[in-house]
Amino acid sequence: MNKGFFFMIMLALLALSCEKSITIETAAQIPKLVVEAQIENGQAPIVVLSNSLDYFSSIDAATLNGSYVHGAKITISTGNNHYQLKEFTVPLTGGYFLYYYSIDPTAPVYGDFGKQYGLSIETGGQLYTATTSIPLLTKKIDSIWWKPAPVSVDSAKVIAMIRVTDPPGYGNYIRYFTQVNNQDFYPGLNSVFDDQIIDGKTYDVQVEKGVTKNEKVKREELGFFNKGDTVIVKFTNIDKNSFDFWRTWEFSYQSVGNPFSSPGKVIGNISNDGLGSFCGYAVQYKRLIIPK
Repeated sequence: MNKGFFFMIMLALLALSCEKSITIETAAQIPKLVVEAQIENGQAPIVVLSNSLDYFSSIDAATLNGSYVHGAKITISTGNNHYQLKEFTVPLTGGYFLYYYSIDPTAPVYGDFGKQYGLSIETGGQLYTATTSIPLLTKKIDSIWWKPAPVSVDSAKVIAMIRVTDPPGYGNYIRYFTQVNNQDFYPGLNSVFDDQIIDGKTYDVQVEKGVTKNEKVKREELGFFNKGDTVIVKFTNIDKNSFDFWRTWEFSYQSVGNPFSSPGKVIGNISNDGLGSFCGYAVQYKRLIIPK
């Protein structure tokens, strides 16, 4: 037998004999408060509170329903006015429930352009605060139209285009959503943009169909609409804190499972080590009817 070959076999056997089984015990994490809060022009504030779950937690209806935080004292303030929110319950399919806080009909408050809003949450003996603003609606869609999809794509698919005018001066941030045939509004896979490159310009850009991030994204359908669809684009102006939250959140979402991605931190605006955000939206809607 070749001595070199025999030597390699012995090294391999030696390496196998030195293997050791390693079991990693993951420490349980103390739950943190997760805040999903928003206010937009002409609409009441909506706040959803939950507790964070361990990374390796098994998720089912009971776990999700049990993660909601009930009985919190939540106050929305603007100027010298303060409004306490009330908790509501909405039954969903599959044994799920949605619990959220919003205005008491006896003390209504609705979002308005150019105003700042404060959020105060008292729960579990802790106080959490955040601020946001609804900007003026200065960056708008001028027009919307559709075009056939590239020839390599199904002929029933189309793309939606918009023309946008960005006002002079940096710091105009936007987030967009799309609704198709009276379904829910969903944000684009990349839904937030700044004006670092297009400051003060009028430009044409494709609007990709929004996606629900609770389902696996079908890459072959990403960005396209179908002939016969009625599409509504929800185009929003947001402040810098809201932009930073969604920019870092979407980067983190798209990095999951990618071994080559860089680690990132989601930048929220909730005090006291809370997770999540309180975001304000200045909203414009544009409708597009795509013929069959």
